[in-house]
Amino acid sequence: AFPASPGPRSADGSASCQSWPRFSSASWRVEVVPRPVSRKDQAGPSIVLCFFIAAVSSVLAGLCYAEFGARVPKAGSAYLYSYVTVGEIWAFTTGWNLILSYMIGTASVARAWSSTFDHIIGGHISTFFRNHTALHLENVLAEYPDFFALFLVLLLTGLLSFGVSESALVNKIFTAVNLLVLSFVIVAGFVKGDVKYWNLSEEDCQNRSQNLLEFRHKDSCGEGGFVPFGFEGVLSGAATCFYAFVGFDCIATTGEEARNPQRSIPISIIISLLICFVAYFGVSASLTLMVPYFLVDKESPLPDAFKAVGWEPARYVVAIGSLCALSTSLLGSMFPMPRVIYAMAEDGLLFRFLFRVHNRTKTPLVATVVSGIIAALMAFLFELKDLVNLMSIGTLLAYSLVATCVLILRYQPELLRASKDLEMLEMNGSEEEKMTINSTVGDSQNAFQEKFSCRSLVFPSKDIPTHLSGRIVYISTTVVAVTITALCGILAHEWEALQKGSVGWVVACVLLLGILLAGTAVIWRQPESKTRLTFKV
Repeated sequence: AFPASPGPRSADGSASCQSWPRFSSASWRVEVVPRPVSRKDQAGPSIVLCFFIAAVSSVLAGLCYAEFGARVPKAGSAYLYSYVTVGEIWAFTTGWNLILSYMIGTASVARAWSSTFDHIIGGHISTFFRNHTALHLENVLAEYPDFFALFLVLLLTGLLSFGVSESALVNKIFTAVNLLVLSFVIVAGFVKGDVKYWNLSEEDCQNRSQNLLEFRHKDSCGEGGFVPFGFEGVLSGAATCFYAFVGFDCIATTGEEARNPQRSIPISIIISLLICFVAYFGVSASLTLMVPYFLVDKESPLPDAFKAVGWEPARYVVAIGSLCALSTSLLGSMFPMPRVIYAMAEDGLLFRFLFRVHNRTKTPLVATVVSGIIAALMAFLFELKDLVNLMSIGTLLAYSLVATCVLILRYQPELLRASKDLEMLEMNGSEEEKMTINSTVGDSQNAFQEKFSCRSLVFPSKDIPTHLSGRIVYISTTVVAVTITALCGILAHEWEALQKGSVGWVVACVLLLGILLAGTAVIWRQPESKTRLTFKV
């Protein structure tokens, strides 16, 4: 039955993440994410650096999840963590981010499935729709509506509405096939690749692509070399590649089930991300070694790359592996959507009718249909590149909020008692844990009489968190977040002015840096929670 599962809920609200293999979800991102990043106007060959930066960021975010899982004894997700720490408003925002990520993930997989299948049959589907149903809204919608992707998502929505679940055996077979194909791609790519494609000059780019219409502009190839679009392109690509490492939160929220979570959870996060990084690095390196970055096919890059090096039969092997990975992941990305909607509706943050469960199938029929229709429309109207960028934005926001919640939660006095789920710790915990909690609660209750002073910002009167110190951390964290946002905005939009030495913008950056350092120092000086944890960053 759908409601009230006795087990811990995962990031999507499901009973367990174990049924959705981490590598299965990573395998389809190998097919999707390198498409927009390795091509022109982002990273080129330096996509391997993008994946490295994204992997390091993901490890740090994963460790934040691990500490949150240790602080909140009940396993949960970014939605639950936000609800416990910063209240309903941010939980509502985080929940919508999760819903959006799953919907866009479904749409991007469907779009990638459609383009891969279309490439196998010679591009007849795209040619027909491009000639008869072109949208003519460049940079807004896709070049043509993808009816195939629309039908695919609606079909699977209908299956899920009747309670049809993914076959574990088929999932394992498809994952095994994709592992073999990925290994073949990496080995063959390094065998057939040419290192000169990582050091092409701008003239080489112009000479090779002079007959192609889309490369008539000088900026299409960048400056050549390993980093053709500079450090800005690497950072832009890293932000997109960050989505490729989504899924480690499933590991971080299994603290209740792990025998030694302080050791096993961080190691599991690092190992899983390392394996994924090796796969992403290998495939991206092979792709950019076989084909110049400015000639990477945006619809089906890997099969087209083998065609370019003269291994025509291999393109079909790679295409079949791609379809296996995409097929396995399509249901995996659709299945959690109604569960997150169900959880939010249960808490009263969404319409109550979305909380209804069908009597026969035991599934939230309305939530499944609504989420499926929205995902189908996204696959129908939007380009794959835009969908990947949207996914990355939502994921970065959710993970940034979790890191912020960890920072706030470290300095709160009585927050463990804010959730009914967390009362189980006091009921079932050891005597030592009960004494720690009662001592903290008593001291924090006395702190109601504590008054604010400038001295308390740097020299707090107590060595345990109080309501005053907790409020100071709340405000300081907000100031730090706003300052970072403003500083990033200036660096993104006024970089040329800063390089020219514009006094106004330089002074603004210095002031923002000063505020950032001051806010960080205030947070650092406040007393931390004395609660003993199984894991702490």
